[in-house]
Amino acid sequence: MGMDRRRPPESHLPLRPVEFQVLLSLATGDRHGYRIIQDAEDRGERIDVGTLYRALARLSDREWIRPAGRDPEDDRRNSYALTEYGLEVARAEAARLESLTQAARRGGLLPEVAR
Repeated sequence: MGMDRRRPPESHLPLRPVEFQVLLSLATGDRHGYRIIQDAEDRGERIDVGTLYRALARLSDREWIRPAGRDPEDDRRNSYALTEYGLEVARAEAARLESLTQAARRGGLLPEVAR
């Protein structure tokens, strides 16, 4: 399929939560699927295996992630890496979520943060 890189990253927002979790995990380095699931669990999110692999296929089709070869610690597992465009989309989604969080604080839905 391939992604039209001329489209601004913001045009893809909002992302599905699982897609953002995958991009967030890969922003810190290449990961295999099980490690992405573990990263999400460390953040308090649960991703089931089927949902993850469907998301990986979508993100790969969009060229937001790419195969990164076999995991060096376990050569039975395929790793994935974030592309530059994928990173731009992830940053745009993070900014969108931050803006919503700020609005929720101003609206009294979340407590203000002490400075």
